[in-house]
Amino acid sequence: MNREDIFKILDELKNDKVSVEDAYQEIKDLPFKDLGFAKIDNHREIRVGYPEVIYCENKTIPQIREIIKFMLTKNNNILATRATKEMFDKVKDLDNKLKYNELGRTITLEVNEIKKTDSYIAIVSAGTSDLAVVEEAKETASILGNKVKVITDVGVAGIHRLYARLDIIREAKVVIVIAGMEGALASVVGGLVDKPIIAVPTSVGYGANFNGLSALLSMLNSCASGVSVVNIDNGFGAAYNASMINQL
Repeated sequence: MNREDIFKILDELKNDKVSVEDAYQEIKDLPFKDLGFAKIDNHREIRVGYPEVIYCENKTIPQIREIIKFMLTKNNNILATRATKEMFDKVKDLDNKLKYNELGRTITLEVNEIKKTDSYIAIVSAGTSDLAVVEEAKETASILGNKVKVITDVGVAGIHRLYARLDIIREAKVVIVIAGMEGALASVVGGLVDKPIIAVPTSVGYGANFNGLSALLSMLNSCASGVSVVNIDNGFGAAYNASMINQL
């Protein structure tokens, strides 16, 4: 439930289009619904602009199923991250419009028509091995109402590939840069564009990459101004922040 929904209910109540009882039924689960194992934050979109997102890792399939089943009653678009194919197969009967991105491990459902922004978020990745994080970021940014352009496999080992797509990157309102190994791409892009950079280190790389730690430290120590960094493999977090910037 968002701000517009609340105002619509109050306006209908004021103009005697709905009864007090019907209005109560609409808002009775605010601010949250206690399912016993989870408390669904129905108030979140009113507070921060976006509804609650389901993080599926370490949840059981029955838990995920009950959460999605309840959220469907609230007429919200749905995003579930870190979901397995087995999880999707066990919930897809709840609504035939549920979609699964196997590479990005996301489940999405567009209940309400998404009006995309005129400006766009550019998602730039170093290598094909980073695509799982790219897909998570893309699905997140899209369901949150953003136009997205994806530029992949333009890492520093062949930097001419980046220069060939620089015009698209420079026209974005905010840029997500995703890279593993040593994570150098974020600094390079940060030195070439005048837009905020959100860097995502990935756990891609050989032993001394330390599952993304080397890329994380490189990005945190970037000499390029305007580079912010999220956690390792956190495509969702990067896209969420990019969406807030893009929709300012």
